[in-house]
Amino acid sequence: MEPSQTLTLGDISREHRFVHANRLAVVDGDVRLTYDEVDVRTTRLANALADVGVHPGSRVLWLGQNSYRMLEVLIACAKLGAVVCPANWRQTAEELEFVINDLDPSVVFWQHQEVGDTTRSARRGAACAAVWIQHDTDSVSGYESFLAAGNGADQERLVDPSSSVLALYTAAFEGRPNAALLSHTSMMAQSYLLARAMDIDHTTVTINAGPLFHVAAYMWLLPTFLSGGTNVFVSRADPAEVCLLIQAERVTTGFLLPPIIERILELNADGRFDLSSYRASARSDPRWIAMTSVDRSPFGRRSGGYGQSEVMALATYNSIGPDSIGSHGRTSPAARVRIVDADMNDVDTGEAGEIVLRGPIVGNGYWNRAELTEHRRRGGWWHTQDLGRREPDGSISFIAPMSRMIKSAAENIYPAEVESCLESHPDVAEAAVIGLPDERWGQSVEAIVVLLPGAAVSAAGLIDFCKSKIASYKKPRSVRFVDSLPSVNGAKDYATLDRIYGGGNYPGSRTTGRPGQGGGTRRARPS
Repeated sequence: MEPSQTLTLGDISREHRFVHANRLAVVDGDVRLTYDEVDVRTTRLANALADVGVHPGSRVLWLGQNSYRMLEVLIACAKLGAVVCPANWRQTAEELEFVINDLDPSVVFWQHQEVGDTTRSARRGAACAAVWIQHDTDSVSGYESFLAAGNGADQERLVDPSSSVLALYTAAFEGRPNAALLSHTSMMAQSYLLARAMDIDHTTVTINAGPLFHVAAYMWLLPTFLSGGTNVFVSRADPAEVCLLIQAERVTTGFLLPPIIERILELNADGRFDLSSYRASARSDPRWIAMTSVDRSPFGRRSGGYGQSEVMALATYNSIGPDSIGSHGRTSPAARVRIVDADMNDVDTGEAGEIVLRGPIVGNGYWNRAELTEHRRRGGWWHTQDLGRREPDGSISFIAPMSRMIKSAAENIYPAEVESCLESHPDVAEAAVIGLPDERWGQSVEAIVVLLPGAAVSAAGLIDFCKSKIASYKKPRSVRFVDSLPSVNGAKDYATLDRIYGGGNYPGSRTTGRPGQGGGTRRARPS
């Protein structure tokens, strides 16, 4: 790419120094910085980082709660071509130790308050030669002194906008967490779309109460920054502090999780705080709307969509076009979506398959996971490993993660789709689907079902129900009723289900499974 065609997050900060020079960029406690001040500070920080060995491709780790300094580190890394990773500060020392060793950062910014003991323990156990800088101290070895020592002259280093700038660790679906890498291009493309959908502009005041280690937080932070609005930071989502800030700063939007809103509803039941500046989704709890204002932006009227961290949040938007049949709206203008089978053939409308996509919102795969990245990028498309369906009006319905697949003869059957069908039955509390080795078909589908109290639906009844909702070859051939399903970390434990009930012979696996005793259950296999 020619230099004249490049644009990065660092360049946006440089331009804001002129376009929005005296506008308030950040608020954090007593700290109030204009866009001019943010750009000056991030230039010094970038040069200070370069002085201690941070170069293009280096990783910088943030071990702390929400802070305007995390935004400064992001912009400083953007100016250098480096990558910043905000780690989940709620993790154990052992989990943080894994992150430190896996990321191998050149610099670690860490926090003493609330998470200091855990961080120190993780540091002792990690084999890492990073420079450690405490951000919540006024000492000469702290963040402010480190920043002030940096040269104030902007080096205007040329940074490739397709290079990674943010790393976010995702859930450990493969047994260990992976750091999804997001580029300048992916973050900026998504943020401009979100700014339009949310009606975010230079007058917007956003409260950053959602954790910055979660991609959803950047759905509000970055569009506000790119638009020249004001970002208000709170270290963690304390309901009273959130209310005070909404009232004092006239906050208009932000990422507030439902549990926090519930606690605010209780705290502000007497109307002690004026929250009228905040725009709440039209689909919110009426009590919340009564305290706030109705968000009349396209996103406010129909929020949400489908996405994942690896594509900087959303690949589809409910706010695009008219009301849709699909539960997750229509494809983003910055993406192309396909629903495919295991051989990358497009499935028919209404059929389930893997959601694959491409476009500028797609990130750069994973840090230090070359094989996984290549696998997810195969065929020139980003494989989400999620199951979805294209509806007749062109919209998309997300079904569930593709944890695994059952192969019956030549047909691919996704357990998540069959489970979703079963769990839509009014008598079913929960269901899990496994594949039983079958000499003729390779595998047959077995449903393991927990019924609601007092329900009396039969196995035959459930099978007929599925046959009426999904293709006949996908329906369970047998149903086993149990009192509860085993789980691990809140998720269905399929390994245990296979072991107990004889599941196996999955595609790509040599597991044949063993018949289980099924103690305490009743099983029916209608002819």
